[in-house]
Amino acid sequence: MSEEKRYRNLGPYSDLVAFAGAWHGLFPPAAPSVSTRDAVRQCLAFDPPSTHPREVSVDGKWQGNGLVGEEISWSVGYGPRTHAWLLYPEGKGPFPGVVALHDHSGIKYFGKEKIAEGPDGLVQSLEDFRDRQYGGRAFANALAREGFAVIVPDAFLWGSRRIPYEDLPESERNMTDAVAAAWQLTTDIQKYNLATTFNEHTVAKTCSILGVSLPGIIGYEDRVAVEYLAGREDIVNGRIGCIGLSGGGLRSTLLQATCDRIQAAVVVGLMSTYEGLLDRNVACHTWMLYPPFWSRHGDWPDLAGCRAPSPLLVQYDLDDALFTVAGMKDADKRLRSIYEQVHAAENYRGEFYPGPHKFDLEMQASAFSWLKRNLSA
Repeated sequence: MSEEKRYRNLGPYSDLVAFAGAWHGLFPPAAPSVSTRDAVRQCLAFDPPSTHPREVSVDGKWQGNGLVGEEISWSVGYGPRTHAWLLYPEGKGPFPGVVALHDHSGIKYFGKEKIAEGPDGLVQSLEDFRDRQYGGRAFANALAREGFAVIVPDAFLWGSRRIPYEDLPESERNMTDAVAAAWQLTTDIQKYNLATTFNEHTVAKTCSILGVSLPGIIGYEDRVAVEYLAGREDIVNGRIGCIGLSGGGLRSTLLQATCDRIQAAVVVGLMSTYEGLLDRNVACHTWMLYPPFWSRHGDWPDLAGCRAPSPLLVQYDLDDALFTVAGMKDADKRLRSIYEQVHAAENYRGEFYPGPHKFDLEMQASAFSWLKRNLSA
């Protein structure tokens, strides 16, 4: 990185990038190895010894449109119970399993409902959102119809795991009221989603006080969901994958990096080098994208590649406003190099699609085929 480069996010402090790089190095190549995976876990700073879900309960069951659905809940040991939907084809298994990971999208009121449909069908307030992001369908249900058992858990801070509005700091609620009035937001759901945009900063600061990290907690709770899926008798032993768009792609990256049970991962719309973010795309992303001090050990693509040759599909949107094309293409090049190092170039695929931030029907078809090839018995 040149000392003369001026970064939009840093202005007169642009030289801080070169100063930090000269002091401790930035984004060094991180080879896929046990030591790299250990560094990942150290930086995530949240690795409780057990990932077994506690007090598991089946709270409901339904059937229709070729699928069986179950509402599962469990405790991770703190906070509200995690609720998840499990979807699988009618008829006997066993099935390969997939963890479908909902996005961030600044919508924390809902979690699993964004990518899946339960017994009550589509949440109407999410219809336009799903049209934009997912080609108008619940991709988790569509994936289950392809022959998978798909579990869709709410992430830490989303859906069943959200912080009640009245428990948010008063300053954040006051700020929400002021901005909501200016933007003419009228529903409680809109106000909640706005408030939690402010609150994520508070949660990230609190994590620092506790010596943990927000991405570390997110990754840990997703590993608990994997552990639940792996313990079911109707899941093909050792055949579990993960998939997600945006914040779900981020969660898929964390699972790929930290969970040996994951045998194939799909990351959609969430892959770039950090250098590709520095100039203009830092503020628009969640704290989940920045594990503390990871940049001293490697780059974001190295997280996804640290378990190579474990199969990995990354889908990029060329007109994605959240990333630069250069950052995405550099990430793709870096991942190809990682998989070539372990003589498994065929286990990584990078796909580039025209259009904005999305996981449309064409992309879904390719991702589903990838999972079939890599999780079939």
